[in-house]
Amino acid sequence: MSELNTPQPDTTSVTTNTRPALLALDWGTSSLRAFLLDATGQVLDTRASAHGIQNLPQPGEAGFRQAFADIASGWLDAHPGLPAVAGGMVGSAQGWREAPYVSCPADLQTLAAHAAQVDTGRPGTTLLIAPGLIHRPVGAAPDVLRGEEIQIAGALAHHPEWSAHACMVLPGTHSKWVEVRGGSVQRFVTHMTGELFAALARHTILGRLFPEAPASAAEARQGFELGVAAARKAGPGDLGHQLFAVRTLGLTKQLPPGALPEYLSGLLIGHELVSGIGRLGGTGTATPLLLIGDPKLCQRYVQALTLLNRPPAAVLDNTAPAGLLDFARAAGLLRATPEESPT
Repeated sequence: MSELNTPQPDTTSVTTNTRPALLALDWGTSSLRAFLLDATGQVLDTRASAHGIQNLPQPGEAGFRQAFADIASGWLDAHPGLPAVAGGMVGSAQGWREAPYVSCPADLQTLAAHAAQVDTGRPGTTLLIAPGLIHRPVGAAPDVLRGEEIQIAGALAHHPEWSAHACMVLPGTHSKWVEVRGGSVQRFVTHMTGELFAALARHTILGRLFPEAPASAAEARQGFELGVAAARKAGPGDLGHQLFAVRTLGLTKQLPPGALPEYLSGLLIGHELVSGIGRLGGTGTATPLLLIGDPKLCQRYVQALTLLNRPPAAVLDNTAPAGLLDFARAAGLLRATPEESPT
């Protein structure tokens, strides 16, 4: 049996004279990202490894401790006593220590009050883990999120004006549509858009016509826009029927092979957006509709939202560092008001 190769952390640093104030971890299923922050939220140094909770260097508690040590020991050696916080799947039932879901509505103070604490194995260093959120709508199934609450907190840290009322969309494997009002997450809805696309493309008849080579820009745009348009015209329950068009449009040569996966993508994203706008984004254009996440994926959502005449007010990339900083402040690990202000 071959030995497991230990992923080495990637590191990035900036030159600064500011003093580190927080070690912040964005710890997901497949990856671990670490940020060294000063009291204003400036990222002084970053590291990343493949040691997500499903890819630890060894099983169980020892694996979590080793992953933490691999990515954080250098910083903690240089800055003893540095507080440490984490968000993401590390707080799930399969994580290092479960931080049970908190019911909506919930703000940062609520999250901090229900955080879980874990002994990192390093003397004097404990890790505070943010809980996820659960929404229990009356007469409907519950919904959960974990990790996105930190991204939302970071978005509000950058733009406090959105605390009054906003709809935040976090595209991904499981896309989240979140309503924020009065600084609290009031409710949210999950769409399994990314996972549906992967499953349909890889494990159904639809993907058999997909080419290995990527589509041309013209083919990609044509397919995606036609998929969004089909979703816009759909009636209740039409998705199952419309999905088969991915095959028939290819068989009849109405769409070139390169456009077919784009059509599927446009169809699924379009259905998500039509539903999301109707549920959480339908309060009028005065309510900001915001995108948070991977820039490439967000751009696809911008394209679809524009076709649906509901372009987003803003697109934000990684807001986790700012969210983790404010989570640490809410938990009393940092001064409420730093001496310096972000520039």
